[in-house]
Amino acid sequence: MTSSIPQLPDTDPSSCVLDAYRIAIAKRLSETLPLTLQKAYDGVDYGKKGEDFTVALPRFRLPGKVDEVAAKVIESFQPDEWISTIVHDKAFLHFKLNTESIIRDILTQVHALTHLTPSKQPEYGTNLTGKGKKVVIEYSSPNIAKSFHVGHLRSTIIGGFLANLYKACGWEVTSLNYLGDWGTQFGLIATGYEKYGSQEELEKDAIKHLFDVYVKVNKDAEADPEVKVEAARWFKRMEDGDESALKNWRVWRELSVKKYEGEYERLNIHFDEYTGESLVGKESMDTALKRLEELGLIADSNGAKIVDLKKYKLESAVVRKKDGTSIYLTRDIGGAIERYEKYKFDKMIYVVSSQQDLHLAQFFKVLDLMEFPWAKNLVHVNYGLVQGMSTRKGTVVFLDQIIKEAASVMHEQMMKNEDKYNAVEDPETVSREIGITGVKIQDMAAKRINNYTFNWDRMKSFEGDTGPYLQYAHVRLASIGRKNPHLIPLPPPSQIDTTSLSSYSQAREIAFLLGTYPDVVKVALKTHEPSGVVTFAFRLAHAISSAWDVVIVKGEEDLEKARAKMFLYECARDVLGSALRLLSIRPLERM
Repeated sequence: MTSSIPQLPDTDPSSCVLDAYRIAIAKRLSETLPLTLQKAYDGVDYGKKGEDFTVALPRFRLPGKVDEVAAKVIESFQPDEWISTIVHDKAFLHFKLNTESIIRDILTQVHALTHLTPSKQPEYGTNLTGKGKKVVIEYSSPNIAKSFHVGHLRSTIIGGFLANLYKACGWEVTSLNYLGDWGTQFGLIATGYEKYGSQEELEKDAIKHLFDVYVKVNKDAEADPEVKVEAARWFKRMEDGDESALKNWRVWRELSVKKYEGEYERLNIHFDEYTGESLVGKESMDTALKRLEELGLIADSNGAKIVDLKKYKLESAVVRKKDGTSIYLTRDIGGAIERYEKYKFDKMIYVVSSQQDLHLAQFFKVLDLMEFPWAKNLVHVNYGLVQGMSTRKGTVVFLDQIIKEAASVMHEQMMKNEDKYNAVEDPETVSREIGITGVKIQDMAAKRINNYTFNWDRMKSFEGDTGPYLQYAHVRLASIGRKNPHLIPLPPPSQIDTTSLSSYSQAREIAFLLGTYPDVVKVALKTHEPSGVVTFAFRLAHAISSAWDVVIVKGEEDLEKARAKMFLYECARDVLGSALRLLSIRPLERM
């Protein structure tokens, strides 16, 4: 970097070196056209099909014909260390960057921000746009004693990604798991537990045991209406705070959370707090209702209290049932108020399926009508449905069944290649990690609003755009050092001459992709879409696989060249690993 580059707001070449190249392009535009540097910069976009950056000239609305405008930029252009060529193509200008410079600058930056940070953590791709801001993210949120369905799995995967993403953008993140741990079903379970409960089974697997009790007592209730009456009496005692009725419930909740924590750990998902419906205070729900009354927002409808949201095209929302018991909406409103008091968040995100679009819109609208200034900072990140996620033994009921099935499908696949299988140190763990990667990548590969059909066979494949393929790409990169021990450790980047890499188009493509990663992260923050990061990981893995037989390390006689190639692959591994970790996936070193 010799010639100085002016600074622009919202750009940071020290964390995304391509910003400097975009500014260089903008500088060329603003020096030859009547444009400010900022306006020119905003017009610099990534190019398509082999172009680095493209500028659509009509967007600037400049006087004169497009051809004349283009000619002004191109005439007297001299290649420098930033830009090597400018090509005029109809209404566009394509800018090709200086190959030697970008390969050197990008690899040096990836290395420095991965291995030489004051925090000792890899920071390439992260930014500080959210510094000083707090976000609360509620996701997963299964019901205790009911099945953990695939909707909860999607919420867990997408929420885990969002938590990592916000952290990567400098936000202070609180991950909440809002458990369905309250309601009449606990009256039923309490009734059934006297008859079907077993302390031993409970301690072995609380989630499964409570579910079994719930299923049995439901059968009883169908045959005998008295069971439901008894259950309602139990739950009433719980609501009234009767300690003898709450004692068992507390144990059930605690053991269920313990069991879930183990499952989440396997999924590489971590919660700061297990909250739940039971923890929303009666006071905050009553206060909420009172406030709605005072604002004149409540109407009576057959003895139930409703908020009429028709003029906002949102139907009426029930806030209290006829029998005086609270319902979801009231509890959600009370919960949100308590959370704001506790966390003073700048944003709160609910990761909930699109089936709940109306409920969340009503909930947000009611808080808005209650004149809470923070209500506008609530965000619903929704997602479509999954079909076909049953195991070979039948329907999935529990999260651990999904994890076990993914692991066993992968384990069988791995055993087909006996030599490789025998070389794996811990096939159980490896097959589980690859299996989980397969499930997650299938889930995050498309836009989250799409419904999709889950396919176990597709997940087994190490070819094509699958989770195992990404793990395989990472393992392959990790193995280069093991296969070429004479090159490790590499000297510092300032002592590695990367010029030889510019003769390989494949090396240039990998380096350029690595340079785009910080932008991939920023775009994901805007869209809340993991699919952009997944697409990036696949593009990078494909680029690496195209380079494999061309940019060869093993057998390269020239030590300088061998080191340069090694450096390229090491940086590729760093960035692929970062993208996988952002997606909550643990990158493997061997398989």
